Amino acid sequence: MKKHKSDPKSWGDATKLVRGGLDRTEHGETSEALFLNSGFVYDEPETAERRFAGEDDGYVYGRYGNPTVTMFEERLALLEGAEACYALASGMASVFGALACQLKAGDHLVASKALFGSCYQVITSILPRFGIRTTLVDGSDLAAWKEAITPETKCVFLETPSNPTLDVIDLEAVCGIAKAKGANVVVDNIFATPILQRPLTYGADVIVYSGTKHMDGQGRVLGGAIVSTKKFKEEQLKPFLRHTGPSISPFNAWILLKGLETMKLRVEAQSHAARKVAEALEAMPGVSRVLYPHLDSHPQAALSRKQMTLGGTMVTFEVDGGKKKAFDLLRHLGIIDISNNLGDAKSLMTHPASTTHRNIGAEARAMMGITDGMLRLSVGLEDTDDLIGDLQQAIAT
Repeated sequence: MKKHKSDPKSWGDATKLVRGGLDRTEHGETSEALFLNSGFVYDEPETAERRFAGEDDGYVYGRYGNPTVTMFEERLALLEGAEACYALASGMASVFGALACQLKAGDHLVASKALFGSCYQVITSILPRFGIRTTLVDGSDLAAWKEAITPETKCVFLETPSNPTLDVIDLEAVCGIAKAKGANVVVDNIFATPILQRPLTYGADVIVYSGTKHMDGQGRVLGGAIVSTKKFKEEQLKPFLRHTGPSISPFNAWILLKGLETMKLRVEAQSHAARKVAEALEAMPGVSRVLYPHLDSHPQAALSRKQMTLGGTMVTFEVDGGKKKAFDLLRHLGIIDISNNLGDAKSLMTHPASTTHRNIGAEARAMMGITDGMLRLSVGLEDTDDLIGDLQQAIAT
């Protein structure tokens, strides 16, 4: 491995994203090596014994670790300013793993009610099957957090901005409330990305990501990551994840590793474009509401500007006429694609009530503020004027 002449922790984000975790083989390759093997061999039986005993840092099996995966984990941890990172097969594997590894029957979890559909199912349906009590609160109501989090609460889970309503939660305040009661805070930072928001600086203990989104950013692979302290990774994550097996493919980790190199460029460009698109949508006839964290009209605009350097790549808006008008708009898009994915170089739009949040039911959608006329737009890297023009003609048609 090339010896760096400076401390990687002192590098700027762009340098960390290109060079963090770099571990070249003796061949001196420029692009990081891709190790596709599932297993490893040992020069002698004592070496295998030491590695399984944790006395040797070498690799033992693909489910436990891989050199390519390690480079991705170290690069993301360096960017976050975290001690450790654990890569997984998907974003939802990260969410479930981060929670399940620290919860057991009888424990109590508090979560914000504005959640991605699958996260909502994990909190309200899957974890309770194992005897874990869960409470949902309005994320913007600090009094509700104070009432719900008790000395019996083991863990707090939230996403900010939320999917799809872009609710923004006061990280510093909620982390402070949780810490006072001894609860760990797990933050879903997928929408903000580590480029725009660093939950650890506000007191969060664990951050979860879907690498499928902005880290890949080109719709190629699934992947996820959990960022935490070394103690949390070694004592809670590893024992749980190694034996349950949601390991990431080395190829997928390599794609995400290469995606990190351009993530800052992409996310910042997409965020600037999203702001312009959101402003244009506010002036379009037939659009009743636009939600974007850095717009003055957003309920938590001041807070989002404090926590996020830019408003993000996502814009949510509502059209008059409910589901029919929303579907009509989707049907007439010429550039923007209909898709439930996000964080892609291509602009994508979805109707949450009939897709990502369909299975949680009408009552839960109403509680989250998801209407039948709501549309979620992931702004890509196309010309911003072209995107605005596409929206204008779709709405007019």
